[in-house]
Amino acid sequence: MTERTKPAPHGWLLLDKPRELGSTQAVGLVKRVLRQGGYKKTKVGHGGTLDPLAEGVLPIALGEATKLAGRMLDASKIYDFTVSFGTQTDTLDTEGEVVATSDHVPTGEDIAAILPQFTGAIEQAPPAYSAIKIDGKRAYDRARAGEEVVMKLRATTIHSLEILDSEPAAVTLRAHVTKGTYIRSLARDIALALGSVGHVTYLRRIKAGPFTEEQAISLDSAEEIAKGAPIENLLLPLEAGLDDIPVLSLEPDSAQAVRQGRVLSDLSHSDGLHLAKLGKTPVALMELEAGSAKVVRGFNLPDVAE
Repeated sequence: MTERTKPAPHGWLLLDKPRELGSTQAVGLVKRVLRQGGYKKTKVGHGGTLDPLAEGVLPIALGEATKLAGRMLDASKIYDFTVSFGTQTDTLDTEGEVVATSDHVPTGEDIAAILPQFTGAIEQAPPAYSAIKIDGKRAYDRARAGEEVVMKLRATTIHSLEILDSEPAAVTLRAHVTKGTYIRSLARDIALALGSVGHVTYLRRIKAGPFTEEQAISLDSAEEIAKGAPIENLLLPLEAGLDDIPVLSLEPDSAQAVRQGRVLSDLSHSDGLHLAKLGKTPVALMELEAGSAKVVRGFNLPDVAE
């Protein structure tokens, strides 16, 4: 076994997750390549589950960046997905059994005309095959056991919805959505509104919060870490997940005070959340109000006190 001599990394590995790989499996893969690459034990988490049949941007948080995983879960996402008309499956994707059919195939004009109904604040019923718990048990476990699963409507927001491609019996759409949106449910509801039925045959996340598919790396690239490739060439900094947060620059004495959880006063910055930094090193997320800043989340990164 490789001796763990390298310091634990802190930041984001942005994976381009392939189909069939679960998000938890992806986290396990990253843990393995870090271990084999000789890095000290590192906390690893992901910033938003992708279904095994989905592909695309999966942010993997390492070390202190795991403290921001919750923010990433709350971030908006952009998906490309294809709806195939004529059949609906129980899982609303290609994995399930057909439960409904229709001979009606909507035209491109029909689809374009219906999309405004699904833009903005909407309500949707999540798929029965989802990880939502019903009386303490996952909905997909109940569905697989043959139970009748009734999902409650949930509010969500579709910021934008556009047609990328239209062909006979199928349409590919791009949706910019808030957290908690189920693309499979969106596809089902669009098909039903068009007087047909449908299911998702392709699903790719192209953006998660500030992270885009252009930044994502393949599993082969991640595997190179296990062979000794420097992770610095692949790792995005912790603050890459906070590109919309203004910076509060600290001096060494104020940085030490923040590390101790103390309140900073007499600041001229605007109210709201700020990223406090000592030089290039993130120290904490701080909430400013009326000139005072309180620590929301501190980062225990090396060289902060230097």
